[in-house]
Amino acid sequence: MAKQHAVKAWLSVCMASLLAACSQGSGFSDIDRFMEETRAKPRGYVDPLPEFKAYEAFSYSAADRRSPFEPPIEVQLTMVDQQPQSNVEPDLDRPKEVLENFDLKSLKMVGTLRGAGGNQYALVADDEGGVHRVNTGNYMGQNYGRIIGVNEVRIELVEIVPNGRGGWVERPRSLSLDNEG
Repeated sequence: MAKQHAVKAWLSVCMASLLAACSQGSGFSDIDRFMEETRAKPRGYVDPLPEFKAYEAFSYSAADRRSPFEPPIEVQLTMVDQQPQSNVEPDLDRPKEVLENFDLKSLKMVGTLRGAGGNQYALVADDEGGVHRVNTGNYMGQNYGRIIGVNEVRIELVEIVPNGRGGWVERPRSLSLDNEG
């Protein structure tokens, strides 16, 4: 046990002398001088952070007004006093035909048929794949279009459309044979 104390004492003396030897070195004089010069210089100044205004929520209360991004609507009060200039109007009481459920642009004339009595019929394809037989007097399109003539290459019809003044006006249209198919 005395031997263990002697070894511990000897190790302690070695460690103390090693530490003393390392601390006495003068190889760091240039670093010490640099540190003293840096500490002697005036220190920098950092501006304080600016104060920001708190966000204030804005409630838009003009939702019932006209959007500022749309042009203003011109209202002409003289139009109210004018009477419709034609007696044309669609027959709203008659039952609608099948082809009146389709827009005229989606219908295509695909052929013709001649009946036993010499009547000419046109074949019209809708955009759902159906083919319909029509003749003079039938209706087609969503603007009350009445067929007034059928020949080998074209269907002539008259649509009844609003004139923008509270009345109706007739507009001639035609549907030509589709030669692409």
